[in-house]
Amino acid sequence: MSTDPTPPGGDDAPEQVQSGQPVRWQPLMAAMRGVRAVVDRILAGLCIVIFTALVVIVGWQVFTREVVNYSAPWTEEAARYTFVVLALVAAAYVFSERGHIAVEMLVEKLPERGQLVAGLVIETIVIAFTLFTFVWGGWRISQNAWEQSLSTLPVTVGQVYLVMPIAGVLIVFYSLYYVLGILSGAEKPTPEFDADAEAI
Repeated sequence: MSTDPTPPGGDDAPEQVQSGQPVRWQPLMAAMRGVRAVVDRILAGLCIVIFTALVVIVGWQVFTREVVNYSAPWTEEAARYTFVVLALVAAAYVFSERGHIAVEMLVEKLPERGQLVAGLVIETIVIAFTLFTFVWGGWRISQNAWEQSLSTLPVTVGQVYLVMPIAGVLIVFYSLYYVLGILSGAEKPTPEFDADAEAI
């Protein structure tokens, strides 16, 4: 008799959390995972492109200042706002893996149902805060500064800050994914420790 612990169907078999409970709402969770995978790839690509652009801009600024003795005037604004965009896009991407700062020591001491409630409450707070601060607040900031021109760049401050509500919508999507994942049994109430990610 085979002792292989892998369930029939390999990777396509229904997922289970560590409690051993089968996943509910499998079609919904499968669709959400598919959307999440696409969004992850887009955000990862954007982070790479924006970070590369930031390195090039700062490198050009240093080169023109130290070698040509005339710092390109557009590089300071470009570097500043590129960093802002990178920070917001990367922040949204971090939420995909629940990689934000969290103190889980007390939550992990709770019984299973207490952990479930705590996980849902935390994600609900994240959604409420993000909707109010990033989506609504970011949209208002963007609109208020929409006509505020940048002296050396062909965009306005409002157009740059539009990334804030966009990042907020992505964070809300990830939080909703984890709410459904916790309720369905596909996700643990608290983030799992990833030794590889910690080492990086």
